[in-house]
Amino acid sequence: MSYLKFDKNLMINLEQSLRKEMLRTNQAGAYHCTSVVDCNTRKQHGLLVIPIPEMDNSSHVLLSSMDVSVIQHGASFNLGLHRYQGGVYSPNGHKYIREFDCESVPRTTYRVGGVILTKEKIFISHENRLLIRYTLVDAHSATTLRFRPMLAFREVNQLVMANENLNKECAEVPNGVACCLYPGYPTLYMQFNHKPEWHYEPNWYNGFEYIKDMERGVPYTEDLWVPGYFEIPIKKGESIIFSAGTTEAAPRSLSKMYESEIASRTCRSSFFNCLKNAAKQFYLKDKDGMFLLSGYPWGKILARNTFMSLPGDTIAINHREDYEAIMATARKALVNFMEAGRLDNRIQGIDLPDIPLWCVWALQQYAKAYGNADCHKLYMSFVAQILDYVLDNRHPNLQVQPDSMVRTVGTETPVSWMNGTLHGRPMQPRTGLLVEFNALWYNALMFGAALAEGDESLAESRQRWLDTAEKLKPAFVNTFLNDYGYLFDYVNDTYADPSVRPNMAIAIGLDYSPLDRRQRKSVLDVVTRELLTPKGLRTLSPKSFGYRPNYVGSPEEREMAMHNGPSRPWLFSFYADAYLRVFGHSGVSYLDRMLIGYEDEMTEGCIGSLSQFYDGNPPYVGRGAISHSTNVAGILKTITTLKKFNI
Repeated sequence: MSYLKFDKNLMINLEQSLRKEMLRTNQAGAYHCTSVVDCNTRKQHGLLVIPIPEMDNSSHVLLSSMDVSVIQHGASFNLGLHRYQGGVYSPNGHKYIREFDCESVPRTTYRVGGVILTKEKIFISHENRLLIRYTLVDAHSATTLRFRPMLAFREVNQLVMANENLNKECAEVPNGVACCLYPGYPTLYMQFNHKPEWHYEPNWYNGFEYIKDMERGVPYTEDLWVPGYFEIPIKKGESIIFSAGTTEAAPRSLSKMYESEIASRTCRSSFFNCLKNAAKQFYLKDKDGMFLLSGYPWGKILARNTFMSLPGDTIAINHREDYEAIMATARKALVNFMEAGRLDNRIQGIDLPDIPLWCVWALQQYAKAYGNADCHKLYMSFVAQILDYVLDNRHPNLQVQPDSMVRTVGTETPVSWMNGTLHGRPMQPRTGLLVEFNALWYNALMFGAALAEGDESLAESRQRWLDTAEKLKPAFVNTFLNDYGYLFDYVNDTYADPSVRPNMAIAIGLDYSPLDRRQRKSVLDVVTRELLTPKGLRTLSPKSFGYRPNYVGSPEEREMAMHNGPSRPWLFSFYADAYLRVFGHSGVSYLDRMLIGYEDEMTEGCIGSLSQFYDGNPPYVGRGAISHSTNVAGILKTITTLKKFNI
C-alpha cells in the first residue's frame, strides 16, 4: 500500500482536499505547487513558477494552470477545477478523480465513463521545465485530449487583472507554441511529444478566487490569459507528455527526459523519506553558489535559517557534499561582512547579531557527524575568526560585557528569530542579554576550544576562549536562572522578562551549557509542562500574558500571534537533545512516540513536509509557509539522533 495515497472519497470532498497541497521543485529555484485536486487556492500556486534574477529576487508565476478535457463522441468532459467569484467551483473535474498518489511523483487517476486516464507530474532537476505525462489506461471509443493553458506572468505576491498591455502573439515551435506576455519575462514554451492541433482563441478568463488568500485577509481575485487550446488524439496504452519550460525542448526527447528524471527520485515511502525529499527541495544552485531556501511558497535565502537548517537538511540525510557547498557560499558572505562590513546581495540578514553564533553551532554539528579532525581541517580558521571577531567587539550589535556575556539592542529592529514586527516595530522587543544568544556564545567558545585542542598555533586563542567561557558560566546562571526553576527570556538592565518562551530550550539543548544537570532538568520540566505540544514547542506559554495560540486573521493579527503561542517543530530538536542529556537512553522511547505527531502531518497541509507554524492549541492546524526548511531540518536531526541511540 502506498504511504501517500488518497482515495476518491477524500478527493471529491473539497473541504478536505483543498486543504492538502502538493509541492515539487527543482534545484534552480523553480517550483510547481497547488492543491491535490489541482485547484489553485493561493496566489503563489502555479504549474510553473520560476525565479527571474534579471528582474528581482522573487519568483514569478508563468503558467498558472491547465485544464484538460476528455473528448469522446463529440462530448467534452473537463477535468479542471477552479474557484470563481462568489465561491462558485467550476468545471468540477474533481468528481472524476478516483485516487491521488504522490509517493514517487504526483499521480492522479481519473475515470470518465469507460475512460481511465492518469496524470503524472515531474520537474527537471536543474532546468526550469515541468513535464506532465497523460496515459490512457482504458477507453472503448476514439478519444481526444484538449489542453487549455492559463497564463499569469506575474510576481508570486501580486495578482493580474485583464488588460490590453500584454503581447497576444503565440509563435509556433516544434509540437507546440511559445508565448511571452510582458517585456522582461522569459518566453514560455509549451510543447508535446506528439504533434498537437493548435487552436488560437485568445481570451481573458475572469474572476478566479484564491481561498487561502481570502482567509489571510489579502487580495485574492485575478484574471488569467488563455491564448487558445491544443487537441491531440490518444489511443489506449499511449502516453502524451506535455512540457512547459523557458527554453525550447526537442519533442522526441521528452519521453527519455521523463524516464531519466523519475529514475533518480527517492520514493516517499516512509516518514524519513518524505522529509528527506522535502529537505532537498530547499536546495538552490546557481552561478553564485549553493544556497538553502527558508521555505515555500514565499521563502527567501536567509542567513539565520541557513545555519539553523543546514545540519538537518544535509548531514541528517547523508548529503555531506551539499553541506560543504552551502557552507562555502554562506562562509564567503559572513567573512565579507566581518572583514569589510559588506552585506550580501543574496543571503539576507547576514549582519544580524546571532548569525556568527548560529554559524558556529552549524559547524559543530559537522564535527559531531564527521569528526573533529575533518572539521578542524576545513573550518578551524573560520571558527577562530568568528570567535575573535565577537570577542574583539567588532560586530556593530553584539557586545561582550566585562562578565563575558553578550549584549544586543533590539528595541527598534528585531535581532533574534522572534522577528515579528507591527507598524515597523518589533512585536517582541527582546533587547539586552538574550538567553539563547548567551547560551550559543558559551557553546561556541567551548566548541572552539575543543576543536583547537592540540593545535599549537591556536594555543593562545584557545586559552582566551576558555577563560571567557569560565567567566560567562556563573554570570549566565546568576542572570537567567530564576527562583521558579526556569530561565528569563531576556534581561535588560533591571528588567528580567519572565515570559515562558522556548529560547530556554535552546539553552539546555546545546552540547555545552552553562547549566548543570539538575538545573537543566528544572528548566526541562517547565518546558515540558507549558510549551511542549505534538507539533513542537509553543512560542509562549498559555500561562503567560499575551498568549495567542492561532496564527490566523488579518496580517496584523497574524503578526501579533506569530511568536506568542503557535508551535514550531524545529524547537523540538533542542528539546529532544536536552531530554537525552538529562535522561539518557531511557528517554529514547518517549521521544520516539513524540515523533508520531510529526509523521501525522505527512498527509496534511503540504503533503510530505512540515508547515512553518502550528496552532498552540488542539487540533494544532498548520499555518504559514506550507514547507519550512528549519522545521524539516529539526525533525530530521531528531530522527537521526534517536537512530544513533537505538543502534
